[in-house]
Parts: sequence; structure tokens; C-alpha cells
Amino acid sequence: MSEQTTESETRHGVWVAYGTSGVVGSIREDEAGWTVTMAGADASTGTYPSMEVAKAALHSGMTPGSDWPRFEQH
Repeated sequence: MSEQTTESETRHGVWVAYGTSGVVGSIREDEAGWTVTMAGADASTGTYPSMEVAKAALHSGMTPGSDWPRFEQH
């Protein structure tokens, strides 16, 4: 059976951020924008107007001096 998407359906993405020691957080896209949650956090750090701003916010929540994380869409 094949999957069909109607025009009224909206698909949103989730990107997982990987640092040198594993998962450091995620970014979820929805109608409000891009929401950043750091790994192990009980709440999100905020919702941002663009993916680029969300990536920068996630990186700023990492240990100072950390390399830029690798983002993979899931």
C-alpha cells in the first residue's frame, strides 16, 4: 500500500544534532517555527524564526569551544 499526502496535510521535520560525543540536541519544525531542545533537557530552549537561527541557538547551548554539530533530518 502506498502513502498518499493530501494538500491539507503538513509534514514537519525533526533534525538531530550530533557532537563529538553523540547527540547534543534536536530541532523540531512546526507552525510556530523551529524549536530547539538540548539533549537531557526537560524543556525546549526556545522557538526561532528560521532553521539557521535555531542551529546557532543549539550550538550556543553546547559547551564553550565545541565544534559545530552535524545535523541529520529524521
